[in-house]
Amino acid sequence: MTGSSSDFSRTMAFCSAALERIKAHRHPAYPRNYEFWYTYATGYNQALNRAVNEALQRDSVLSEPDLDLLYETYLSPLRLSERVDHVGARIMAELAEVAVVLKTAHGSSVHYTETIQRLAGEADALGEGGLELKSIALKLIDATSAMAERTRVLEEQLLSSHHEMHELQSMLEIIRAESLTDPLTGLANRKFLQGTLEQALNDALNGQRFSLLVIDIDHFKTFNDRYGHLTGDQVLRLVAMALKQNVKGQDLAARFGGEEFAIMLPDTALGGATAVAERVRRAVMTKDLVKRSTGEHLGRVTVSIGVATWRRGDSAQTILDRADRCMYMAKRSGRNVVVSEDDSRMIEDSGRRFAPDGGDGDVQVA
Repeated sequence: MTGSSSDFSRTMAFCSAALERIKAHRHPAYPRNYEFWYTYATGYNQALNRAVNEALQRDSVLSEPDLDLLYETYLSPLRLSERVDHVGARIMAELAEVAVVLKTAHGSSVHYTETIQRLAGEADALGEGGLELKSIALKLIDATSAMAERTRVLEEQLLSSHHEMHELQSMLEIIRAESLTDPLTGLANRKFLQGTLEQALNDALNGQRFSLLVIDIDHFKTFNDRYGHLTGDQVLRLVAMALKQNVKGQDLAARFGGEEFAIMLPDTALGGATAVAERVRRAVMTKDLVKRSTGEHLGRVTVSIGVATWRRGDSAQTILDRADRCMYMAKRSGRNVVVSEDDSRMIEDSGRRFAPDGGDGDVQVA
C-alpha cells in the first residue's frame, strides 16, 4: 500500500509539471503534447531532455514545429519497433535455451524408457516373483512414454514459435527500414539523420571526429513552377543518385527536407569533407535533366553545399546550424559553390555577425 501511495504522489508531481509546461508554452493539451512534457518531467529520456534544454537556451518558448521535430526524433511510436525487436531477440534466445532443455529431456525420457523395458525383461527371468515387479515396470513405461510424447509435442510447438518470432523480427526490420527511409529518393530520412548525428556526437567524445555536409538544390522552386512536381521529383532523384554515388562505407546520405540534403562523414576532417562536397557538386552539375514524357532537355541542375566539422561542445543543432550557414553563404556567393566553415567568406561573415553592430543573428534550420 505504501508503494502504491508513493507511486501516486510521484506520478502526480510529474503530471503537474507536464501541465505547467503545456501552459507556459501555450501548447494545445493534446495527448501527444502531454506525453512529451510528462516524459521531459520524469527525466528518464536523457537525450530528449538535452535536446529540449538546448532548444530552450536558444528561445525561451518551444514552438510547435520544434516540439513536432523533437517528438518525431525521440518519442515517435515508430521507435516502438526497435524496443519490440530488442525484446524479441531476448525472447528468441530464451526459446532456443528452452528448446535445448526440452530436447535433452526428451532424450532422457527415451533412455529411461529403454532402461525400464530392459528391467521388465529381466523380471521375466524371476518367474512368479517377478510378475509384480514387471507390472510396476510396465506402468512406469506407460507414464514415461506419455511424458516423452508430451515433451516431443512441446518441442515441436516451441520450434514453431521460434519460426514465428523469426518472421516477426524480419517484418520489424522491414518496418524500421521503411520508417527511416525517404520513399521518394531512397535515402535516409531526417529521423535517421538525427539519430546518426546523436551517435556521431557520442563517438566524437571518444576521439572519432566527423563532418557534415548540407546540400540545397539551386533554383528548385523554378523547376517545380515551370515543369511541375513530377519533374521536381525527378530532380530530387537525380541529386539523390549523385549523393549515393559519392558516399561509401559508413558515410550516410539523407534527405533532410524539401530540396535539402545532408551527408554525414564519420572519421573525416574538414579538408576531406570539402573534397567530398566538391565531388558531389561536380557529379550533380554534369547530369543532364531530360523530361521523360517528351524527351525535352531541361538543362543542368546545380547545388550549393555547406561543410562543417565537429567541435567540442557541439550538439546536433549547432553543427547543423554551422553547415547550414555555410550553405547559405554558397547561395549568396552565386550558387553551384562549396563553402566550408574555414572559408575566408565565412570568417569575414562571422566577424560581421559578432561585431557590436553586426548581423541578423543565426539562421535556424527549417
